[in-house]
Formats: sequence, structure tokens, C-alpha cells
Amino acid sequence: MTKTTKIAVAALLGLAVLSTTASADANKGKKLYMKKMKSACGFSGAKFATKHTQGEWEKIKGAGQFAAEAAKICPGVKVKDKYVNDIYDFAYEFASDSGNVPSC
Repeated sequence: MTKTTKIAVAALLGLAVLSTTASADANKGKKLYMKKMKSACGFSGAKFATKHTQGEWEKIKGAGQFAAEAAKICPGVKVKDKYVNDIYDFAYEFASDSGNVPSC
């Protein structure tokens, strides 16, 4: 391999590693829910996530209404934009039709 090819392969590998760590995470969303939303909501993350099915959560997120829906479910809660993807992943992972139950 030439030196240029080696550099290109290394760059692609580096980008692949960085892109996976930058993605949203359901476990991080669970921690954020417990820390930022649980006391204001007054119920567990399981109850929050099961308010909708996975398809409904997808439609809400796709329409850009996730923060508004979270505020409707938990009056007085304002989800910051930087937390939306992680909390969405949590809600999607533990939605009513997922069969998963969170431990919070």
C-alpha cells in the first residue's frame, strides 16, 4: 500500500469510531430522564416511555415536536435541545410496544 492509501484508510477508520461515539444513547437518555425529569414528572421513566408506541415516538421526533410532547406529558419540564436525541432514544427503546422495561 502506498503512504496515501494508508493515511486515507486510517482517516476513514477514525471517522467511523468518532461517529459511533457521537450518536445518541438510550442509557444516557435514561440517566438524563432520572436526573433532569423524574422529579418534575412525578413518575418513573417506564411510565414516561410507554405513553407512546415506537412508531408514535418516531413521528413526534420526525415532526420536531419531541420537547413539546415531553412538556405535555410532564408539565413544567423543558428538555434542552442537546438532550433531545438521547431522551428520544430512551423513550423509543422502552416504548409501549417494545417489550423492554427500564430499571428507573
